[in-house]
Amino acid sequence: MSEPPHPASGSDGPQGLARPEGELVWTHAVTQSHAAVAAQLAGRLRANRPGMHLLLTTGPEAQPPAALPRFVIPAEFEADSSTAALTFLEHWKPDIGIWTGGDLQPAILRLADWQGIPLILADADTARLPRLGWRWLPDSARQTLKRFSLIMARDGATETFLRRRAGLREARIIVTGALQEGSIPLPCDLAEREELAAILRRRLIWLAAYLHPSEVETVLAANARVMRFSHRVLIIIVPDDPGNAAPFQTALVRAGLRYITWSEGALPDETTQAILADTAGEMGLWYRIAPISFMGDSLRQGGQGSNPLEPAAHGSAILYGPNVGAHMATYSRLARAGAARIVRDAETLAEAVQQVMPPDRSAAMAHAAWEIATRGAEVLERLVEATNEALDARAAR
Repeated sequence: MSEPPHPASGSDGPQGLARPEGELVWTHAVTQSHAAVAAQLAGRLRANRPGMHLLLTTGPEAQPPAALPRFVIPAEFEADSSTAALTFLEHWKPDIGIWTGGDLQPAILRLADWQGIPLILADADTARLPRLGWRWLPDSARQTLKRFSLIMARDGATETFLRRRAGLREARIIVTGALQEGSIPLPCDLAEREELAAILRRRLIWLAAYLHPSEVETVLAANARVMRFSHRVLIIIVPDDPGNAAPFQTALVRAGLRYITWSEGALPDETTQAILADTAGEMGLWYRIAPISFMGDSLRQGGQGSNPLEPAAHGSAILYGPNVGAHMATYSRLARAGAARIVRDAETLAEAVQQVMPPDRSAAMAHAAWEIATRGAEVLERLVEATNEALDARAAR
């Protein structure tokens, strides 16, 4: 076996970025969905490892999410040559490498293994793994797969493929399900929730979350249509910026609705038609109160949508507009499962709210949404545990 090449002396780091102090988790995302999961992984790891950073590289089918935490560093991944791979590894010196999906790059994985960097293959899927029966480099493909200390297989068929066709009979392979974005319920003052639920019992409630000011008129127009058929309906409006409630108050007055402003400490009564929820950190309460959530920043041109896994984790039926570029894969997954419906304007939003309002319909959508959010969270948690174990073992050497 030949020795790895030496990097050119005096070379600068890739893209001129400096390696941060402390632990560095390198994650390579093959798809856009995997890139979104990487951002979630970073947040979960950072909660227990305060000084940790995550280095995110992406394949041709993916790019870093638009909004990343400051402790996630997006970096370009150059062609899979030994020289480029060594330059990358010598500069970043990752403490662990997590490869998602497949589409393996033998050169950098070989060099990472030589350098003693633990490697995890997450969401291994036969569709993206090397076809070991082909005549091109079957031994190289097997050797590359053997470099992973843990392989998280998407399903039993993938595990069988790896053990029988790839010859990884002694490898540590676990079947986890697909690695997708997931979410856990947000915190909530349960006593406050019980008090509010008692006040609003038998009311039809829907939530408009993370609304951009330019969307509030459309949402209130939809609410007016719903009120023609359900006069006891109550809408909860959460601005995208809790500190910018003024345009929402103006719109509510113009719509002639009797409303309370949550930050002022008032509680709703039988005559309240809207709640302006203008305080930060209370989404867990609103998702628990409302069985239907319309996710804002999705109707306006240029909008990117809001994370639908938040309401999904609380068992809420989900409605959304067409502009959800930042979360398109997740919305599509929820829509395919019957957990979310797309709307385009006030008329279609009103129709969707009315159609979903019956308890049996909203409950069916909510259950489907909850299953997706929970399933994704469980697989992510297993990856978090495996990563923490590997990092702890490396630190103890």
